[in-house]
Amino acid sequence: MARVHLVVTNANLLTLAEGQPDALFGWMSIDDDGKILAIGENDPPEASTVLDVNGAFVAPGFISSHSHLFTSGSRGLSPEDSLYGWIQGMTYYTKATTAQDIYWCTLHGSLDFINYGITTAYDFTSSRLSFHASSSAKGSYGGTLKPQDFSDAQFLAKRDSGMRFFHSVPLDDSVGDAEEVLKRVANAVELFDRYREEPTVLGVAISGGVQWAESEKTAALELEAMRTFNIINQPHFLETPHGIAGQQERFSWYRDVGALSPSLIFGHFIHTTKEMVQEAAQHGCSMSWQPTSNARLASGIADIPGYLEAGLKVGMGLDDQSCTDLSDPWQNMRMGLYMLRAQRLDASVLGVREVLRLHTMGSAEILGIDHLVGSLSPGKFADFVVVDPSSPDIGPIWNPIASYVLACGPRNLTQVWIGGKLVSSRGSSTNTKLQDQASFELHTRLGAIAQTLKKDET
Repeated sequence: MARVHLVVTNANLLTLAEGQPDALFGWMSIDDDGKILAIGENDPPEASTVLDVNGAFVAPGFISSHSHLFTSGSRGLSPEDSLYGWIQGMTYYTKATTAQDIYWCTLHGSLDFINYGITTAYDFTSSRLSFHASSSAKGSYGGTLKPQDFSDAQFLAKRDSGMRFFHSVPLDDSVGDAEEVLKRVANAVELFDRYREEPTVLGVAISGGVQWAESEKTAALELEAMRTFNIINQPHFLETPHGIAGQQERFSWYRDVGALSPSLIFGHFIHTTKEMVQEAAQHGCSMSWQPTSNARLASGIADIPGYLEAGLKVGMGLDDQSCTDLSDPWQNMRMGLYMLRAQRLDASVLGVREVLRLHTMGSAEILGIDHLVGSLSPGKFADFVVVDPSSPDIGPIWNPIASYVLACGPRNLTQVWIGGKLVSSRGSSTNTKLQDQASFELHTRLGAIAQTLKKDET
């Protein structure tokens, strides 16, 4: 029988668990393996450690189902550009990074996520290729590949941060034949296999490139990788408002090769048709919604209510830290809510509980990890945030879920726990040495790259 290690008491628990009320005032017990043992309202059990949160909210850690953690040092670049111009500006410095440089960029981004209450992330790694904005309607990847350790360094940085993660690698199929491309995916899978027993290492995935591909061969290759390695695929798809007709035509490529399945998650998925959404839902596909970055880059507003009505599963992501700017899941939820309500002239189009669920359980479901994280439920990992509505004071709590979603934020976030361990307090990592080093390395390394590029241009 598992031993009670930690008990959280006097908590306003927002469990998001099926069969539980929206808010439950009581306690939560956690075992030595960092998993939730029980939740209750009466007298808590004895434990070696008691955390009295004095009435604060205790809620599941946020899950970002779509993230680019290496961009943490690229904020403020191309502030008036849409997608393709922004990508060129945002990658101006990171395209010159080495494996060691990108390690520190990714570690800095991972710790930043944790400090904002994000305990799990699906992370798109920086490509080993360079991105080219070949026209206003289309971009492409090309050039020579950086060494394998450039990709591996990003995996190791996430692991060293202590956050749970998926490591998603691009196929980079513009370089090499199908055998070479699949070998590169195999390298990522082999790295994952070395650490798969660690509870924070959730899986490897691919990030497909059909949106920028020249032919259906890319869709077929993505499917081969998915089936060969039994992994999920999240392509950026139907994101930009440029060249919509051409993007929509490519949906048939996924259909024709048989790739539509629960293993296919569409990232962004904004400029869809009703028929496309229905077909995706029928095949068990899902999508990840990035409302803040979609607004920042003028990409558009996804029809989330329509997707949910059609039966499409939806999660939420923080996307690039260089286009979401703040890694703030409360801002992300509110941005999504407010844009949809303003667009529909209907305040009931999406509720506060629904949007909170999308950024926790919804993201866990589309990633296939809802048995591990996403709600405060016995048997799941004790990944949770402590959010104090009295510091600063937001007033009486008439509706706990509404107060949490609409009136709280990073200023109220007092603690972040992953696997029953305190990893962040008042916006700072509990591993202060690592956080300080990540900050120093990020500034030093990107500063050196900036100086080199400046010299090259003169």
